[in-house]
Amino acid sequence: MSDAHSAHDGHEINAHTDALLSDPGMHDHHWRPTDVDPAAERRAERQVATLFVLSGVCSVLFVVAYFGLSTGYQPSEIAGMGASNVCLGLAFGFALLFIGIGIIQWARKLMADEELAEDRHPAASSLEDRSATIAAFKQGVDESGITRRPLIRNTLLGAVGFLLVPVVVELRDLSGTNPNKLINGFAAGNPLGQGLTNTIWRRGTRIVRDVVGTPIRPGDLEIGDLVNAEPELLFNREAGQQVTEEFVLEGADLQNAKEKAATVLLKMNPSDIVNDVTRQWSYEGIVAYSKICTHVGCPISLLERTTHHLLCPCHQSTFDLADGGKVVFGPAGHHLPQLPLGVDADGYLVALDDYQEPVGPSYWERDTQSVEKISNNWKYNGKDNVLNGVRNVELGGKVDFA
Repeated sequence: MSDAHSAHDGHEINAHTDALLSDPGMHDHHWRPTDVDPAAERRAERQVATLFVLSGVCSVLFVVAYFGLSTGYQPSEIAGMGASNVCLGLAFGFALLFIGIGIIQWARKLMADEELAEDRHPAASSLEDRSATIAAFKQGVDESGITRRPLIRNTLLGAVGFLLVPVVVELRDLSGTNPNKLINGFAAGNPLGQGLTNTIWRRGTRIVRDVVGTPIRPGDLEIGDLVNAEPELLFNREAGQQVTEEFVLEGADLQNAKEKAATVLLKMNPSDIVNDVTRQWSYEGIVAYSKICTHVGCPISLLERTTHHLLCPCHQSTFDLADGGKVVFGPAGHHLPQLPLGVDADGYLVALDDYQEPVGPSYWERDTQSVEKISNNWKYNGKDNVLNGVRNVELGGKVDFA
């Protein structure tokens, strides 16, 4: 019998001697305890069933955590992390894990225990194929000259190695955002503009035109005017120092603060406002809303003057600025946040507070509420005196922030 014929018959070829190895045959079959002991078999069956039941319990716990744990502005926490995310991940993970362990246990202890022999053939390529591959590789090495140019070789290896550095750095962003971490330049303990839920708008912050930074009086606007606006402290360092003595925004911090605080002002006939909260938070028909679309965060400023609808050009989400910024068309998940307005002693438009909900698109911990509930929460927190105690219901008074 030739070596080739023996190989096709399933015998192994010793790589060093090319000698045939004798077939050892099948070893004696060892019966599992569950094959010979009915009690062990029933015990294993109960173990597998218990694992499947535990998986079902975890699935139920997932649903309980989904509806029962808070994901709002003050979510439940476990070890400093959002309890909802932790519990959902653990419940779903263990549900899958118990199914996997149960199937493995089922296969190892209860499924048919039959041993089979299968012929194995050499996995190596033919000698001709290996020789051709090695020759092609050597030819490529010789043509590249990599062995004669160690400088190029070493710098190439170094460049490939340094490619891993950006990957490692970006992995840091997969961790959770620390809600207590302040943006650069703010004094310790000052929560100005931190996290996803706050912007740098504050009570008394003047509203200025974007790019140029000029303050705005109500009389500067005519009905139908739409103005892109930002807080004055982004343009006026002295205004920023009134908020904190160490107000410094540069680079990415400045861009992040500006993006979150981006606002649009619209002046309409006060009689066109159909929502009570919108009317209370407006000033002489002027309303202010976040400029960031609540779908995926696009900046929006396309106005339909006759309907007071604001259109996002990216995915056509449309918001009614006369009715609490509610979504009237498109994929956006919730209304535009509104900024409560007033005027200061000099007659310039100012914000009466920060946005009362996170700006931009939805995320898991965001608690989407109606504008009426947001207004009630604002009053409950003791801030309604800005509206009722300082500015009259007719919105004709002034707010002195000196």
